[in-house]
Amino acid sequence: MTTVLISGASIAGPTAAYWLACAGFEVTMVERFDELRPGGQSVDVRGAGREVARRMGVEDAIRAAGTGEKGLRFVDTDGKVKAAFAASDFADGNGPTAELEILRGDLARIVFDAATDAGAETVFGDTITDLDDDSTAVHVTFASGATRSFDHVIIAEGMRSRTRRLVVDDTDAIRSLGMYTSYFTIPRAASDTQWASWCSFPGSRSALIRPDTHGTTRAALSFISGEKGLDALDTAGQKAQLRARYGDAGWEIPRVLDGMDASTDFYFEGIGQVTLPTWGYGRVVLLGDAAYCASPVSGMGTNLSLVGAYVLANEMIAGGDAFSRYESILRPYVAQAQKLPPGTPRIANPKTRLGVRVLNAAAGVAASKPVQSIASRFSSPPADAIHLPDYPSPVRPG
Repeated sequence: MTTVLISGASIAGPTAAYWLACAGFEVTMVERFDELRPGGQSVDVRGAGREVARRMGVEDAIRAAGTGEKGLRFVDTDGKVKAAFAASDFADGNGPTAELEILRGDLARIVFDAATDAGAETVFGDTITDLDDDSTAVHVTFASGATRSFDHVIIAEGMRSRTRRLVVDDTDAIRSLGMYTSYFTIPRAASDTQWASWCSFPGSRSALIRPDTHGTTRAALSFISGEKGLDALDTAGQKAQLRARYGDAGWEIPRVLDGMDASTDFYFEGIGQVTLPTWGYGRVVLLGDAAYCASPVSGMGTNLSLVGAYVLANEMIAGGDAFSRYESILRPYVAQAQKLPPGTPRIANPKTRLGVRVLNAAAGVAASKPVQSIASRFSSPPADAIHLPDYPSPVRPG
C-alpha cells in the first residue's frame, strides 16, 4: 500500500487526503496545532473549486454552513452606503460575494471530516523537522522525536512554510505586495447586518466587517506599508501597531479595536505571493499556499487549494510522473490567479482623502445596473480558468 504524509490540515491537505484515501492510499496528516483552527475570515468556493467540492460530495455541507452574506457595501466614515454589490445580482456567484461563502475554519472542518471518513489519520501537535529522501522512500523526523518513512510527502502549509525550506532554497520565493492584514472575531453589534461593509481611510488603510453564522462578526484591518517585519512582531506588538495606525479612523473602528483586544483568534500577516520554479522535489511535493500562494487579495486562495489538491491527488493515483503532470495542468491556472488587476492592492487603499472619495465614487458607478455586468467580467477572480480533468470516481467510504 502506498503511504503518504501530508503536512498541514487546513483545506488543501485534507482535500488531497480525501482523494488519496478513497483510492486506497495510507494517508497520514500532521498538523502543528493541537486541533483544527476554528477561526478565520469568510472564503468563497466558486468556479472549478466548487466543482471539486461537488465531486467530493461536500457542496451541500458547504452551502448549509454558509455565512448568508448578502453582498458587499462600500461605506464612508459616517456609515453612509456609497455602493452596494448584492450577491443576487451576479450570475453564478461571480461578484464580491460568492454563492458559497463560508468561514475558513468551517470549510476546513468539512473537508477534514471527509478525509477522516475516507480513512486518513491525523497527528496533531507535531511538525516535521527533517526529511531524508533516498529515492526509495522519504524518512521523516518529527519535532516529537518520532521517525517514520513514507513513499511520498506533500507539504500543504502556508505561504511561509517552514517545512518547504527542508527541500528548496526559498529565499526569494515570496514577493511582498506591500500590505499587512489582520483578521479576528468581534462581538456582533445591533448595527451589523448580513451585508459585508468596507470602509477606506486616508493613509492607505481599510477595514472590512462581515457576518458569520456563529452570532459574531468577522473583522479585517488592512494597510499599505513599506515597513518590513511587522508580521514578525509578537501578538501584543501587532495589536499595538493597529491601534496606533487606526486610532483616528472613525466609523466602527473603536469597537473593532476593542473587540480585537479581546479576540482569541487574532491573526496578522504580510500579504504576498509565492513563486517557485518547480513544485516537485523527488518524492516530496508542494501544494497550496506553500507552492503558489496568490494572496488573499486575489480571491483565489481557496479555489487554488481545492483544485490543486484534486489534481495532485488524482495524478498520484494515476501513477507515473504524477508531479510533472500536476504542474503542467495547474501552472496556467495559478498564473491567471496571480495576475492581479493593475494597482492592486494600493488602488483599494488610497493614500489621501480625495483618493478615498474617488474610490467610493468609482465603486458607486461600478455598482450601477448598466455597468455592473460589464465590471464583473473584469473584477471577478478567474475561478473557471482551467479545464478540470475528469478523473475516475474513487470508491467512497460507506
